[in-house]
Amino acid sequence: MALGIDVRTMTANTSTPQPDSSPCCPSCGVALLSLAESGDPTAALLAAQKTIADLQAQVRLLNQKAAAAVDRWADYEDELSRLRAASTSTAATTNNTAAKRTSTPPPSQGTSIPASSPRTSFLSTGANRISQMLSPRKSTPNLSAASRASASSPSLPLPGAPGANGTATTANINNITGLPCPAPSTDDLLSALSREQSLRRAAEGRLDETSREVEELSATLFEQANEMVATERKARARLEERVGVLERRDEEKRGRLDRLEVAMSRIDRVGRLLDDRDRDGD
Repeated sequence: MALGIDVRTMTANTSTPQPDSSPCCPSCGVALLSLAESGDPTAALLAAQKTIADLQAQVRLLNQKAAAAVDRWADYEDELSRLRAASTSTAATTNNTAAKRTSTPPPSQGTSIPASSPRTSFLSTGANRISQMLSPRKSTPNLSAASRASASSPSLPLPGAPGANGTATTANINNITGLPCPAPSTDDLLSALSREQSLRRAAEGRLDETSREVEELSATLFEQANEMVATERKARARLEERVGVLERRDEEKRGRLDRLEVAMSRIDRVGRLLDDRDRDGD
């Protein structure tokens, strides 16, 4: 009777304890629960490795985006340097033109008279011809004087004459009068300089904006990558801890089963001994 009580007590003590509540994932609450229910540490490790591979692919994609942004930044810097060089050349041209105008001495009165004499003769000849056309009753001495004045003046092609154009006439007049070709005015140079400066400021603004965007994007990408890596490490640590707990429980279960088998074998031996005694007593 005492032996039966001891066997029941041993059986009650060796009963399997109820498992604790399984942990859940702080993000979704599904992954750890399913792994805990399955009880397969290999599947848990494979899922964790797959998640790590996905995160590494995302990090590579973010690095590629950052490299593309850096390339755009370099292109903006090249454009800015080109605009600066163009602005510098324009400013140098403006300064040279102003220096030439300042260093050129004004023409004296004696030299201006011979230079303006052909133009004056041309204008006087044109006025005489116009007056001849308008007044047909002009006297013969005036006509002869006009013809002598026209013969003494240098021959210049008329603007409306056949085979002459405005460019050739202007070039001939400049060659005769000794005037230089018209240079770009100061207003044109200043407007070009202001336009280049506005373009340079716009390029610098775009460069600054792009650099800020690149810095913000890089900071955001690195922060997200660090957060994802930290989260993945925590999840992997929890999974490894859970796998260790499951392995310890399996070992405990095996030990309990071994002890139960030993106890059952003892019970069988005791039962056989009791049966033998009962038969001997009979």
